[in-house]
Amino acid sequence: MFESSEKHALIGTYHDVWLVDGVRTPFADYMSVLSAVSATDLGIHVARALFERTGVPAADVGSVVAGNVAQSSFDAFYLPRQIGLYADVPLSVPAILVHRLCGTGFETILTAADQIMLGKTRLALCVGTESMSRNPVAAYSHRSGFKMGQTEFKDFLWEATLDTTSNTRMGETAENLARRFGIGRSEVDRFAEQSFSRAVQGWESGFLAGEVAPITTQSWNLGEYQPRGVKLPRGVPRFDRDEHVKPSSFDVLQSLRPAFGKDGVQTGGNSSAIVDGAAAVLVASGAYVRAHGLRPLARVVGGASVGVPPEIMGIGPVGAIRALLKANRLDRSAIDRFEINEAFGAQYLAVEKELELERERVNVHGGAIAIGHPLAASGVRLTTTVAREMQRSGGQFGISSACAGGGQGVAILLERAA
Repeated sequence: MFESSEKHALIGTYHDVWLVDGVRTPFADYMSVLSAVSATDLGIHVARALFERTGVPAADVGSVVAGNVAQSSFDAFYLPRQIGLYADVPLSVPAILVHRLCGTGFETILTAADQIMLGKTRLALCVGTESMSRNPVAAYSHRSGFKMGQTEFKDFLWEATLDTTSNTRMGETAENLARRFGIGRSEVDRFAEQSFSRAVQGWESGFLAGEVAPITTQSWNLGEYQPRGVKLPRGVPRFDRDEHVKPSSFDVLQSLRPAFGKDGVQTGGNSSAIVDGAAAVLVASGAYVRAHGLRPLARVVGGASVGVPPEIMGIGPVGAIRALLKANRLDRSAIDRFEINEAFGAQYLAVEKELELERERVNVHGGAIAIGHPLAASGVRLTTTVAREMQRSGGQFGISSACAGGGQGVAILLERAA
């Protein structure tokens, strides 16, 4: 049905490139405990936590690749550079910002893998970070002054969900897929109930805690330069658990009103949670891994990005996953675990139906409906999660994937490290 999306797929295949380890912040609900923290500082925190966790010296990093979708501070131009500097990466190491909307986090990893394959570096720090709470109220046409009755201050977080190509909001693209695939409201709410249940169990089992670096009020000094830091609200000494993850029954989800038209299937309860957070991974060459005796999580086998019609942007993972499997001569049955971003319940279900995925292999510790979707951080989180899950379950291959606004899909193929 969507094979045409593979025609111009951007595919990378990698030899001897490794995902060493990854970590993320706990994800905080919109306008909650992390709402005063910039995306830059969330990224610095998670990068420093990653170096502490792995014992890999920040001094060994040869490239910083950061992702951020919505600028959330006046110094956001400097975000990738400041993350590297305040994480103690050497001053002489360059940094770059990448952006593929909801696929941005994946792009940090694929860019690092490309750099390693080209011999540009042996070790890259990849960070995806997003403050949804600090999305601005913005105006783009007032540089020359105001015209009577024509002020344009708008909520960027809301306005940015409208794809002006198809004149379709992201949530409406999920409704389009629900109609195409015959997906009803009850099916979407049952799936959302399962996402919450799996995430609750993921915390109770300790699995999700294993990828989280708790946040406390802290400061970072950088010699002669200005200090930075994180300040939590008064009375919150430590933030250490995903805030949106909680038991959410089918009956409660059914009681919520549709968000995109009275007959729609999407609600605030069965769509990805709006959260703040960051995630980071280290990507290294095999030569670096072996020279330092590291035990990486997984080998980065390849990645793929595709374009799909904007009005059904949520189907993006289908083309990306198919292209990735074809390039690596693998059948879908060879993939032991998938982590596919749950941008919207109906969007995920359409992907599941089109790819004929078995639910027990996908998002086994819950997904973005429960955990949340901090745009640029999600791809790093999903890739870390599937790598860790393969280590837990013993599976050989795993894929992380997501759709992206505007009509794109991206996917990464990993092989578990022995």
